[in-house]
Amino acid sequence: MKTKEIFFIGLTLFSMFFGAGNLIFPPFLGMEAGTSFVPAMLGFIVTGVGLPFLVLAAVLLVKGGAQELAGRVHPLFGTIFIAIIYLSIGPFLAIPRNANVAFEMSVKPFTGTSSTVTLFIFTLVFFSLVYAVSLNPSKMVNYMGRFITPTLLVAIGVLCVVALSHLDGALSAPTEKYETGAFFKGFIEGYATMDALAALAFGIVILSAIHSQGVTEKRAVMKYTLASGLVAGAALAFVYVAIGFTGAKMGSEGSFENGTAILADTASMFLGSSGTVLLGIIFTLACFTTCVGLTTACGHYFEQLSPKLTYKFIVTAVTLVSLLVANMGLNQIISVSVPFLVTAYPLTIVLVVLSFMTKKRKVYAGAMLLTGLVALCDGLKAFGVSLSGLQPVFDALPFSSLGLSWVVPAVCGACMGLIWDQTKPTHTPPVSKAA
Repeated sequence: MKTKEIFFIGLTLFSMFFGAGNLIFPPFLGMEAGTSFVPAMLGFIVTGVGLPFLVLAAVLLVKGGAQELAGRVHPLFGTIFIAIIYLSIGPFLAIPRNANVAFEMSVKPFTGTSSTVTLFIFTLVFFSLVYAVSLNPSKMVNYMGRFITPTLLVAIGVLCVVALSHLDGALSAPTEKYETGAFFKGFIEGYATMDALAALAFGIVILSAIHSQGVTEKRAVMKYTLASGLVAGAALAFVYVAIGFTGAKMGSEGSFENGTAILADTASMFLGSSGTVLLGIIFTLACFTTCVGLTTACGHYFEQLSPKLTYKFIVTAVTLVSLLVANMGLNQIISVSVPFLVTAYPLTIVLVVLSFMTKKRKVYAGAMLLTGLVALCDGLKAFGVSLSGLQPVFDALPFSSLGLSWVVPAVCGACMGLIWDQTKPTHTPPVSKAA
């Protein structure tokens, strides 16, 4: 397999990861972190770049992929957990979120409104194109790696270079959120990209792309997958730092509600109306490639899960459901996604870390059980559900102030599972009765 092909597969992987959240959150983090930008961005890169590729490596090490990995807890858990992950990063959360953000940044600035009619027309065209590309997954490297991703990277580069060449003010003081523990705050912010969850799905797509190049030997597949992962990881880290530092510099220009507002003001301030067009292109391309990657991944997974369902049927269903959910509006989608991520990410992190340490099912069961209880509590809290008397107990756990209250329970659960696994039942030999 040629180096050029590895490079293009790496760019394809980058484009699948790089969607709406990857554009929105780094500049806002930069603005809020200010002089604490470096540790905050390092934390963000750990969960936004390092963790997804750790997940990808873990999936590759397991013969049966993500479902086999989750199945180490229990086969039924493996099926249910991975199916929920695919549905959430697919038609119920991530895909509709990306379509909405593309609309907000490419159409709304020119129409001035976001009526249900214009949103429906945009999403209908958007998902028609997603559907057309997703039906030919073997050609995805050509579409995304060779053409769309280079265009996206050039557009982002132009915006950041122009902005940073004009912004020469000092970084502002960090907000209260980043005054202490900036690294861990950035670490938690990295959850919002959803990339660690997406990595559970993208392994199938990348393996298919590598197999299409005639590479089938396991060691070679692992080698080329990790090599393409390094290309994608380097590109992600570079873009995060560039747009994050742009956000940090823009902090001296005023306050902004979110990362979208920062990028929109940056584009219009230094490039005028052409900057608004450029930003629309950036968001549309980023969201489009991610939607294609997620739709393709769902098609491959559910086809394997239920051979009676064809790839075309699944892609059609995913596209239609995504279209319907996208028209609910961005705010409704985000309000559901945050609690879900707070619950799902700790479980994914624990599952991946354990994959490099042990295969003992009882260790997985103990760690995931206690992690799940705490993560579920945090998710319900994020959703606005009051747990009354239980909440002080969870708040008293170590690292809860950092958003990592699940860490100690995970370790305790793993230790309990290990002790349980090593406890052998003793059998007392039957006593023979005297004649």
